[in-house]
Amino acid sequence: MLNFAIFISISTLLHYQADGLRALESVINETIGPTYTYFIRIDEDASADRQATFLGNLTTQVEKVCEDLASHPTLSKAPAVNALGFSQGSQFLRAYVERCNSPRVANLVTFGGQHNGISDFQNCDSDDWLCRTWTGYLKSNTWSSFVQSRLVPAQYFRDPEDLESYLDYSNFLADINNEREVKNSTYKANMEKLESFAMYVFANDTTVVPKESGWFAEFNTTSTEVTKLQDRTIYKEDWLGLKSLDEDGKLHFRTIVGAHMQFGEDLIEDVAKEYFKAK
Repeated sequence: MLNFAIFISISTLLHYQADGLRALESVINETIGPTYTYFIRIDEDASADRQATFLGNLTTQVEKVCEDLASHPTLSKAPAVNALGFSQGSQFLRAYVERCNSPRVANLVTFGGQHNGISDFQNCDSDDWLCRTWTGYLKSNTWSSFVQSRLVPAQYFRDPEDLESYLDYSNFLADINNEREVKNSTYKANMEKLESFAMYVFANDTTVVPKESGWFAEFNTTSTEVTKLQDRTIYKEDWLGLKSLDEDGKLHFRTIVGAHMQFGEDLIEDVAKEYFKAK
């Protein structure tokens, strides 16, 4: 029997044809049997797809993926699919669930996500001048319309000490987190359709700042105090259905020992068995 279709969304500066992703496909098939696997892409050209993980408008990118999946000859006929997101692919897949969810996602699993945003941008290698140039622009013009519509990391930037700017100008995260005064009831309704939502955080992650964002936790950059999801208004007032999922035992908080995106095949095997195998 063919298992639920799985589509995988990837992290910054990878493309959908990357060898590591194809290896994951093999592990999943060997673990749970024949599985239709689809790699989300913004462009069929691998180089352009890689570029789109850093340069692009997340709102239009999600719209494109929604259209692609809804019209896909195989996925559009699936009773439900499972979704696996890595790094920034985590919140991208969640946006898919909230905004369209056709085909419907049954189980959403995220690794090293930035569900509550980042408060600092990723460091660049000393000899990577292109990265350093763009990062400098990100830091100095985070809330400009140009940056918010073109540089992907800025669109999930969230500084807890400057929420006013975030709520006013965020192109992406403030919307999918339902943080603005007017709430989108569809986002909550679609999230509540999940059969499980598992969030994996890397214990030694220094790439995602703060790493606790992967669990929707709030990190105070001044006091370094961490406010867990259950103590936040987004949970108490259930803006996204996370409280409902948690009370039903469908919200799972998991920890992986290691740095950002450092894991072995055994972990993917465990995830496939727990979340992706057809019941």
